[in-house]
Amino acid sequence: MLVSKHTQSFGQIAHLSQGPPGGFATAALPATIFGTFFGQREKGPNFMQIMAFGDIHEYLHPLASLAEPLQQADVVLVTGDMTRWRGPETATKVLQAIMSYNPNVLAQIGNTDSWDIHHHLTQRGINLHGQGHHFGEVGIFGVGGSNYTPFYTPTEFREEEIADYLLAGYDMIKEARYKILVSHCPPYQTAIDRIHSGLHVGSHSVRSFIETYQPDLCISGHIHEAPGEDTIGRTHLINPGMLAQGGYVTVTCTPETLTAHRVPGHDHRHYSTSPLMPSSL
Repeated sequence: MLVSKHTQSFGQIAHLSQGPPGGFATAALPATIFGTFFGQREKGPNFMQIMAFGDIHEYLHPLASLAEPLQQADVVLVTGDMTRWRGPETATKVLQAIMSYNPNVLAQIGNTDSWDIHHHLTQRGINLHGQGHHFGEVGIFGVGGSNYTPFYTPTEFREEEIADYLLAGYDMIKEARYKILVSHCPPYQTAIDRIHSGLHVGSHSVRSFIETYQPDLCISGHIHEAPGEDTIGRTHLINPGMLAQGGYVTVTCTPETLTAHRVPGHDHRHYSTSPLMPSSL
C-alpha cells in the first residue's frame, strides 16, 4: 500500500513511505534529518552529489580523511555492515560518527548487522532496506543483508526474500528518472562478487533484478576482496571495498546525466570482522 508520495524538484526532497507487504514498516522521513537538505548549496538546485560506502565493521578511522567529500555530499549512503555482529547501540555510534560530518544519511543493514538495527533505522526514517526514497528525479532503493554464507552471520536471506525486498523498494521509486540500487550483496557472476578462490558468491536474485529492470547504478559491497566495477546491460556496478581500506563512491546527478566514480582504497592491511574482537566504540 502506497502511503505517501511527494514529487518535487532537485531543490526539494521527496519521500515515499510504504506499509507492509512482507512486514515493511512505514516511517515518514523526519524533518530534523532532511529539513534543510537541498537548495542551500552554491552549485544550484539542479545538481545533486552522493557519497556511498560500507563494510565499516566499526572501523571509523578513515572518516577524518574523508571529511571533504562527506561534507560536500547532499546525501551519504551506508551500504551495510556497520558492525561486527552487533546491534543498534553500536550502529548508532557508527551513524553518529558519520553524521558528525554530514547529517543527511540513509543506511541499511549488512549481513554482519543484527536484524534489530533494521528496525532502528526504520524508526529513524533513514532505512534503505526494502524501501525507496525520492530526491527530485533521483530514486534510491536498497536491499541489505546477504544471501546465505558459510559463516551463519546475523542477517542472511533466501534468494526469494531478496527478490521481494528488491521489488518492494523499486516499486517506491519506479517513476524516478534516475534509479540507484544499493545492494549490500553484489550480483552473481560479476567482477565484484569473486572471492579469493575465484568462486562467485553474489546473489542470483540481485543479478536477475538488474537484468530485468536495469537501474542506472548498483552500489554494492560485502565481498571485501572484490572492489571494482562491472556492468550488466546498461547498469553500472560498483563495489568500493571496505571503508577501513579507504574506498568509497561518488555519484553526481544533473538534469542531463548520472555519473558514478569509484575512489579506490590504498590501505591494504587486513581488518578483522570477527565478532570475538572487542568493540572499540
